[in-house]
Amino acid sequence: MNTKLTLRLDEELIQKAKRYSDASGKSLSKLVADYFALIEAARDKDGHALPPKVRALLGALVPASGSPPADEGDHRRHLEAKHR
Repeated sequence: MNTKLTLRLDEELIQKAKRYSDASGKSLSKLVADYFALIEAARDKDGHALPPKVRALLGALVPASGSPPADEGDHRRHLEAKHR
């Protein structure tokens, strides 16, 4: 269920957000919803904030379409090949 949310923001920030929205092809509502989803994703299973370096890696290992996700074995093989 979608519910209305009113935000009070600086006019300059609103204009920047609208330009970004237009350029990205996403509505302001979608951008705000995506942002709050990222905040939630940036927490570990216990609700603690992830360290900045770990948080920066979120979404970095998206598998190719139809490929299984990377696992520890993939990482080990990568390191072995890298350090030969």
